[in-house]
Amino acid sequence: MAQPTKKTPGSNGGETHQTVDGRASAEMLTTNQGIAVSDNQNSLRSGARGPTLLEDFVLREKIFHFDHERIPERIVHARGSGAHGYFEATADISDLTKAALFRKGERTETFVRFSTVAGGAGSVDTPRDVRGFAVKFYTTEGNWDLVGNNIPVFFIQDAIKFPDLVHAVKMEADRGYPQAGSAHDTFWDWASLMPETTHMLMWAMSDRTLPRSLRTMEGFGIHTFVLVNEAGESHFVKFHWKPKLGLQSTIWDEALKLQAADNDYHRRDLFEAIDSGNFPEWELGIQVFDKAFAEAQPYDVLDPTKLIPEDDVPVRIIGRLVLDRNVDNFFAETEQVAFCPANIVPGIDFSNDPLLQGRLFSYLDTQKSRLGTANFHQIPVNAPRCPFQNFQRDGQMQMMVPKGRGNYEPNSLTDHGEEGGPRETPAKGFATTTEPTGESEEGDKLRVRSETFADHYSQARLFFISQTESEQAHIASSFVFELSKVGLLDQVPGRMVANLRNVDEDLAKRVAEGLGIPLPKKAPAARAPVDMPQSDALSIHKNMHDTLEGRAVGILIADGTDATELDAVVAAVKKAKGKPVIVAPKVGGAKLSDGRVCKADGQLAGSPSQIFDAVALVLSEAGTAALLKEGAAVQFVMDAFGHLKAIGASSAARPLLDKAGVEPDDGVTGLDAKFLKAASRRFYAREPKLRTLA
Repeated sequence: MAQPTKKTPGSNGGETHQTVDGRASAEMLTTNQGIAVSDNQNSLRSGARGPTLLEDFVLREKIFHFDHERIPERIVHARGSGAHGYFEATADISDLTKAALFRKGERTETFVRFSTVAGGAGSVDTPRDVRGFAVKFYTTEGNWDLVGNNIPVFFIQDAIKFPDLVHAVKMEADRGYPQAGSAHDTFWDWASLMPETTHMLMWAMSDRTLPRSLRTMEGFGIHTFVLVNEAGESHFVKFHWKPKLGLQSTIWDEALKLQAADNDYHRRDLFEAIDSGNFPEWELGIQVFDKAFAEAQPYDVLDPTKLIPEDDVPVRIIGRLVLDRNVDNFFAETEQVAFCPANIVPGIDFSNDPLLQGRLFSYLDTQKSRLGTANFHQIPVNAPRCPFQNFQRDGQMQMMVPKGRGNYEPNSLTDHGEEGGPRETPAKGFATTTEPTGESEEGDKLRVRSETFADHYSQARLFFISQTESEQAHIASSFVFELSKVGLLDQVPGRMVANLRNVDEDLAKRVAEGLGIPLPKKAPAARAPVDMPQSDALSIHKNMHDTLEGRAVGILIADGTDATELDAVVAAVKKAKGKPVIVAPKVGGAKLSDGRVCKADGQLAGSPSQIFDAVALVLSEAGTAALLKEGAAVQFVMDAFGHLKAIGASSAARPLLDKAGVEPDDGVTGLDAKFLKAASRRFYAREPKLRTLA
């Protein structure tokens, strides 16, 4: 007979349930079968020093589960960070799509996973790499997965080349390194032989692959999709995510030092922003166009190595994404979430993009290998929030318990009073539409690529000429660094530079000079590139927001710091919606001029300036004198200046600026309103004085 229960206060302040005789409690440690464990510290042995006994089922279950608690990591996008949130439709686009999530005012639960691409799960957050930007929408009509990157184009045009891309960029097969980086022989050997990669390489060598934060990067659906309205009319569409905080990036030296300072920098930044209520936000925009526009372009809109310039088709904002809840368990959610581009809802459809078509199979197939079962959709983070039912039964880890004989359709069981199960719904169900071309693309089955995919350089040239002078220098320097890491394959750097001559002659010359090689003959182009007008939307620097919102200011103090001056700086940063972070030589903080002790948020040796967006030196003469002997303090200031950040300093801190080699410019100010204005941006004009760029 079941025992009556009573509620007792739990150790965590909540309530637990305990039987009257105390035999069952929610606080009791049990096996997976619910058997209470009396001793979780010692194995069952034959005597105090004898062998462990096989009958110890507690030990066996615990070790068995531990041995199998890791699942195969993703082949790409292995290192990721996830969060829950919602999407809110802010515009009426019923003329374009019947998808319920786009009804104005509709709010849809989401889960978002950001990731690096090349590195393993144990690699770092801040290498030069593409970032994944995958969004799962739990709509009322089923799950829609918009699986993209922070770059709007891709390396290849056809999915059949995807294994080659991944094999080339991953660790070299014979030696198992380098990890999470493309600066090695096999990647550049492959890329230099594949001219279609050129446009993506321009983005990859730009600051787009060095984001300052996951919260300050764009996201793109990459592929051309199709929107379908209630009347069955269709239009091509490209999806864009625009960060509320604007675009921000680091520079190469800063990214390298961030890896040393904090391997988890992006993951920590995202978690702490949400935890503190500073919810990351993006606007969802669309580029919509028709057959006439598509046919008028000098490129094929179905080619995933091409973008639609925003100057030609402006991005229309239709909604916003807000991330407002961190995961409860990293493994259960961030690791087990399974995205698939094939997950779409009525009102959204696929185009004939050949890379997209291949991904529709690849992602689904991968989940079975990684999660071990075809029933991965039943894992809570993957399960639709709307009802779902079909006749797909059994399989490993089947958690549902279907009833009745109806496991096939059509059936007539309902005619006999039995449960017949679900039925197809032609009126409301998903129906594949024709592309906006309005005509069939069917023809002879051929292993060919359309001639409209043959121009590999025009948009790469467009990207380069749209950058600022500083950004162009960064791109050239990135090519020099990456190609300098090519070892035994001597012909590869020259081959890559020969391709770059089709993009920009000055770029090719700068890279050749940086590598110390003769300028090679221009590589023949499958189709001659055409000049396109530059687009400011392609530049990070032209799209940065001059704001302190969401940015951190490192405030260095020491014993004797003027209390009034410090309070004023902290208050001003907060008023500007920035995050003041107090840094001191000691963990306990520093004693201020008014006698009170100011607790530090970070200790100097473990809080280098690269983790901040600007720094303030609020120091007394005595504090400055002490820090002049502190190598970490000198490096703190030197790196802030070298990474082109604003530095605000009290007059007493001048000797520390001098020792760090800080020269006067617009970004070096006193602790006044001028500093707050400077702290909202970077000073790229400073860079040529500090380092040699290609």
